[in-house]
Amino acid sequence: MSIAQDLETPKDVIFPPGDLYSDEPPLETDLHRLQMTLLIQCLEWLWRNRNDFYASGNLTIYYSPRQRKSENFRGPDFFVVLGTERKPRKSWVVWEEDGKYPNLIIEILSDSTGDTDKGLKKQIYQDIFRTPDYFWFDPETLEFAGFHLLDGKYQPLEPNSQGWLWSQQLGLYLGVYQEKLRFFTPGGELISTPQEAVQQEKQRSDRLAAKLRELNIDPDTI
Repeated sequence: MSIAQDLETPKDVIFPPGDLYSDEPPLETDLHRLQMTLLIQCLEWLWRNRNDFYASGNLTIYYSPRQRKSENFRGPDFFVVLGTERKPRKSWVVWEEDGKYPNLIIEILSDSTGDTDKGLKKQIYQDIFRTPDYFWFDPETLEFAGFHLLDGKYQPLEPNSQGWLWSQQLGLYLGVYQEKLRFFTPGGELISTPQEAVQQEKQRSDRLAAKLRELNIDPDTI
């Protein structure tokens, strides 16, 4: 069966009865849900002053050439669209978004979705979406791989010395840290969650207060 035929009659998803957040199978475990949320939180925190991107997860992307929501749809676990308005959406409808497709997609692998993520979905993202950066990550086994679109075909990315993979679209590394997939700056710094950033600031404040007390200075008077 060709890709076009498969897209016309997808067999591993259910036709959505209405304007749903996602027609994909629900995330299978807490590990999958937490990983998806972690990626969204980190990128939105890093780019908190930007309004030219959209990041989401397990959200339906509708891309029918005939502009029908009953056909041609997929729900990546995590995706980012650049050069678009940052606002809440119930779904990503390509023909209502200036024809834009995701610049980056990450699929969270599982026993039931792994073959599709590595096969059919990869081919769709390469040939139909033309998504420049595609990654997959298994939160159970920590399998991690990435690809960049070159001359119309996905080419495997080579890891750096830390085992991280570079996302040209985001200008960030992706790598496994404490059994989670995380973002890193080009300089190798871990991209924090909002909660981690608050904790780090508190730790810095506590260290400064302790130093001032060593100098017989009450930090509360400053």
